[in-house]
Amino acid sequence: MTELINSVINFFSQVYVTFLAVMSSFRFIDLIDILVVAFLIYKVIQFAKGTRTKQLIYGVLLFLLIWFISSIFEMKSLYTLLSSVLTQGVVALAVIFQPEIRTALELLSKSKFKVYKSDYSNEEIVNCIDSVCSACSDFQKDRVGALIVFEREVKLGDIVRSGVVVDSKAKPELISNIFYPNTPLHDGAMIIRNGRILAAGCILPLTSNINIHKSLGTRHRASLGMSENSDAIVVVVSEETGIISIAQGGVLKRNFNQSSLNDYLSDQLLDKDIEKTNGIISLLNKLKRGKKDEK
Repeated sequence: MTELINSVINFFSQVYVTFLAVMSSFRFIDLIDILVVAFLIYKVIQFAKGTRTKQLIYGVLLFLLIWFISSIFEMKSLYTLLSSVLTQGVVALAVIFQPEIRTALELLSKSKFKVYKSDYSNEEIVNCIDSVCSACSDFQKDRVGALIVFEREVKLGDIVRSGVVVDSKAKPELISNIFYPNTPLHDGAMIIRNGRILAAGCILPLTSNINIHKSLGTRHRASLGMSENSDAIVVVVSEETGIISIAQGGVLKRNFNQSSLNDYLSDQLLDKDIEKTNGIISLLNKLKRGKKDEK
């Protein structure tokens, strides 16, 4: 028993001495180094979650484990084979998973340490939000599919070029005319920039997430794909169920109604500093919606 206690004491003594030795040479730049590495690892895990990149990481870790074991136990044939594969494997992985690497770099480039601020007046965006929510409420009742993208800091010029430029003030009637069946642009997405309808009939990238529910159709997959590749907020109305959903940051939030949709979009898109001075506008618009509901 005494020997065990002495062994434990010696172990912790060595740990303490090692800790003091490390801390004596520890620099501020070392702390920055550790934080940067931790942030990169976190981003890789966050990006890999829910995609086939997760399986790739598991495969690479298993490969490295086998390679390490073959080195420890001097399994020369296996070690030589795995070492040669490891040398060429980096290039092969870069080619095979080029889309995932590109998406990761795009996400890294758009990462910001600030809250989004709009570059247009709150009055314009409040009116736009009210128009979109009113139209979506009608779509929900009539089972009309819709896909509406609110552009933010990441500009969507390539997406706009895939559709038809409208450049019009957002009105419920115009939004309804675009998305109701048998109209030329009803199958594509609407892009809203600076509180105005910029384009319609646009084609969005589909998500590469293979774990989303099979009941979700092309519109929902496109909304997720757009939110994965930009900081846009995407409103989608299901043609089959009438459910209103929002895709943001690769996450789909469902079961909105006109009121909750308005609250969510206002919270995400309005400049809070200016919003205080424009509170009357929001109140008047809510009163208008209340009168419409009474009718």
